[in-house]
This record gives sequence, structure tokens and C-alpha cells, in this order.
Amino acid sequence: MATATFRFYAGLNDFLPRKRRQQDFEAAFAADASVKHMIEALGVPHTEVALVLVGGQPVGFSRRLRDGDRVAVYPHFMAFGLESLPSLGEAPPRPLRFIADSHLGGLARLLRMAGFDTLYRNDYADREVVELATCDGRVVLTRDRDLLKRGAVRYGCYLRATTPAAQLHEVVARLGLAGQFRPFSLCTVCNLPLRPVAREAVLERLPASVKIKPLHFTTCDACGRIYWEGSHWRRMRALLDAAETGG
Repeated sequence: MATATFRFYAGLNDFLPRKRRQQDFEAAFAADASVKHMIEALGVPHTEVALVLVGGQPVGFSRRLRDGDRVAVYPHFMAFGLESLPSLGEAPPRPLRFIADSHLGGLARLLRMAGFDTLYRNDYADREVVELATCDGRVVLTRDRDLLKRGAVRYGCYLRATTPAAQLHEVVARLGLAGQFRPFSLCTVCNLPLRPVAREAVLERLPASVKIKPLHFTTCDACGRIYWEGSHWRRMRALLDAAETGG
């Protein structure tokens, strides 16, 4: 069986066994195996890869491996001077829209709070996630690497962080979302736009402690929820500001 030498860089090493991280290693491959097939067979989802060099030359995922090839695999960089090299795949359409898998409800809520269109249900099957992402050009957010290995997934982001706040910081940094926040413009439950509403129109539905305060109110026409700038709003605004600025 033919073999090739692989080297993965930066965060892509997180997907590899420890003995293969940060170093060259040989791996056998079957006849007619493509670069994409071997990268994913070694544990790295194709959505995490920005550039592949074989023998020092950039290649596409479909390039067939040959015995003795040397393969270097790079992740998406925000500022590492790779602009002159051809990146694999195309950038997702802007403004970015997301779909979060069933384990990322907390992150989905924070992204909606920041103003990013984010689909989420806690009972999404992987097939549904892929279909919705493909149909709408959405970025798949997940901690399931096998989901990102599905061939139909065009845009994806594997999250290393395990808490919603840390995941928000990670998404903002990796996808360059700073400056694109529209805080409190979407319903955190329905993912639909909020609109301003007069206090008098919702007065009977407000807590007694809120009725007497000079606050601005918004509402969701789908679910009827009412939002206002209370103590929870201030805590969430601080969290969003920290994520957007990297603080």
C-alpha cells in the first residue's frame, strides 16, 4: 500500500492523536484516495482546512495522492499572510447566518442576542442540520467532527470551547464577527426581528417593578415576548461587548 507524509498545523492538531501532533508522520492510503478523503480519515473535518500543499504546491481536495507525497495541511488563519495562496472552497455569504446543532442551545441564544440569524432546535437530526445549512448557505456550528465531515457541508466551524460564553468568543474570533453585532435586534427564542413597542401597549403584561421605570421596550410579533433594558439586559450587554472586543 502507498504511503504519504503528513503535517498538520496550528489548531488542526487538536483533532489528531497526541503522537501525531506538531510533527511529520507517515500514513498509508488506498489506491485512488483523494486529499480530502485522507485528511478526514486522519480525523480532521474538511471545513476546518483552508489550504493544502503537496510537495510545496497548493492543491484542491480532489487531488489524488501518490506514493511518497508530502502533504502540509493548514487551518483558516485570520492574519497569517496567506492571502496570495488559493484557499480551499469559497467564503460563506455575508452577512453570516448560522445553524447550531442540538448541543449548542446556549450559544444559539447568545448569537441571536448579538443579532446573528441562528437556527436551532434541540431535536435537529444531523440530516436536517446539513439540509438547512445547504439550503440557506448557513455556517454549521458544532462540537461533532463527524457532522462536519459530511460531504454536503460547505461551511462549518468546530468549537473547542465547552461553555456558551467561551463558544461565543471563539466564533467571533475565528469568523471575524467583530463590528457586525446588532445587539438585541432578534428574539432569542424565535430568531425573528424585534420591533419597538410603546409601554402603554404592553403595560398589563409587565411586572409591577418595571411598569414605573422609564425604559424602552421591544417585542416579538411571533411569540409575544417583551424585552426591556433591565439588570439582565445590562449583564448580557456586558457579555456581548466583551465577546465583540475580545475582552
